Formats: sequence, structure tokens, C-alpha cells
Amino acid sequence: MKILVTGGAGFMGSNMIHYLLKNYNDVEVINFDFLTYAGNLENLSDIQNDPRYRFIKGNIADEKSVDDVVSKGIDLIINYAAETHVDRSIMEPRAFIDTNIYGVYTLLEAVKKYKVPRIIQISTDEVYGAVMEGESDEKSQFEPRSPYSASKAAGDHLCHSYHVTFGVPVIMTHSVNFYGPFQFPEKLIPLFTCNLMDRKKVPVYGDGMQIREWIFTEDHCRAIDLISQKGNVGEAYNIGTGHRVPNLDVTRKLLEMTGCDDSHIEYVKDRVGHDRRYALNSQKLRMELGWEPQTSFDDGLAKTVEWYKTNQSWVNRCRSGEYANYYEKQYIKR
Repeated sequence: MKILVTGGAGFMGSNMIHYLLKNYNDVEVINFDFLTYAGNLENLSDIQNDPRYRFIKGNIADEKSVDDVVSKGIDLIINYAAETHVDRSIMEPRAFIDTNIYGVYTLLEAVKKYKVPRIIQISTDEVYGAVMEGESDEKSQFEPRSPYSASKAAGDHLCHSYHVTFGVPVIMTHSVNFYGPFQFPEKLIPLFTCNLMDRKKVPVYGDGMQIREWIFTEDHCRAIDLISQKGNVGEAYNIGTGHRVPNLDVTRKLLEMTGCDDSHIEYVKDRVGHDRRYALNSQKLRMELGWEPQTSFDDGLAKTVEWYKTNQSWVNRCRSGEYANYYEKQYIKR
């Protein structure tokens, strides 16, 4: 089976590639990544010589680059390529429009043109907006409140429209917050972990009581694998664990795991348009496909913190920007 993983040098894409090569012998995985600031081929250094793996540098918004890859025959596309950081979307929305909307359009056109059997769109619970009570299921209305979530919602609507209008075999997924190894140190868990390892303060927005739901990377990979094999085309699946916790509680767990105390917390002005609570109903995935998360939040968090502690050279290269050119010397496979 020939699988195209877009955004495969990023956090979730690289974890998915590792998962596929670990669990399947009869796969060929193509990593298609533009290598923006969060794309790091060092994440895949351990499998760079695996004959089942190949890297191609390309932008999903570039129609020619996408056509060049997809026209050679692809059995499955998993689209992880995205701009994902809310703060960056507030400061510079254009990149989010280009990648999360036009890039999705370009992939859908290629799937239609070259008759790819299936494409999985990786999206977010943030498309549903703030959920002050109850849970969002797959039929809940989209109410995005940031340029990031609006761009992801637009991409999801495009996917649905291409299935209805053209019969494109797309499946949409909406996930809670990811965490685990290889995550670029800008999101809460990796940023705070890395800051605390250096005994620096961590910036907590507002009162820190924004509630988020968390999933360990390997549990998400298993969900996507199952959906790609057994999910119904044209439908959406929520991927959630039910473990919801205020950001301040996550922060204090990280303080404890790194030997720090509350003096390392710096409360900062809350982010504009900051959603107070997310909560996904993932019963469809559980009841119809039989998926369940296997890693508890505490166990996953401990594994994640330990990974960052033992991979500080990776962290230092990310923070210095050194990794951005590192791939040309070490990892590109032509």
C-alpha cells in the first residue's frame, strides 16, 4: 500500500510515519513536507534509510508539486500538513488561509483527478468553538473563533462539498489537543516543559482555567489507522479521550515533573478570542469502529516530559533554528 503523508516532518505527521512503518511491513510511505519552521526531518532520522520510506519536499498549495506525486499512484493520503498555532494565526493569518484552505483544495483536486481511493483530513475540535456545557458531536454546528480554527473549518467544508458534489472519498477527523514526542516547543506542553527544564518562567494566559481535552500521539495514530481502514467516506469522526483539565492543572503537573514550583508561573494577558472550554463526544468512533485510548494522561505526560529531558539537543536545535538547514546535510532522500 502506497501512503502519502503530507506534513510528515512535523509533530503528528512524523509520529504517524513511525507508527505505519512499525506496524506494517507492506507499506510504502511518502513524506511530503514543505519544511516550514515546525517541519523537522530530524524527527525521522532513525528511519531515513528504510526502503519503505521516501521524502519529497513540497507544498500542498502548489498544484504542480502535488500532481507530480499523486499522479504516480497513491492508495491513501493522510493530510497532516497545516498551520496550527493559534497565536501565529492572530498575528499573520495569510499562511493559514494558504495552507489550511487552498492546500486542502489542491489535495482534493488531485484526489479527484487521479482517483485516489481515500484521503483523511486531519482537523481539530476548535472548529466547534467554545463549548461551555455538554459536548460537541459530529453534527454540532461549526463556530470557529480564531483565524486558525476558521481556516480549518473552511477546509473541512471543502472536503464535505467535494464528497457530495464529486464523490471524492474523503473522511474528516476532529481531534482534541495532541501531545507527545517531537512536538515543536511552541504549544503548551512542550513549551512549558522546555522552559521549566531551563528554569525559565512559563506564560499562563489569564487565570489558566481554560479547559482542554488531551490525547497522546500514539492513541491518535491508532485512531487514524482505524478510520482509514474502516471509516465511512463522506463522514466525520471526533477523536477524543474524555480527559478534560484546566491549563493551570496541566502547568502544575509539569512543574512537579520538572522539580519546579509556582514561582515559575507568569500570568499574562489572556489571548484575544480565547475559547474557554472544548469537549468532544467521540462515541461514534468508539461504538462504530471500536477505538479506545490506551494511554492515560498522566502516563502520556510522564513519557513526554522524559522524552524532552533526554533529547535536549533536539530542543536546542529547534530553538536556535539550526535544524532548518540541518536536513540538507543529513536527511533528504532523493
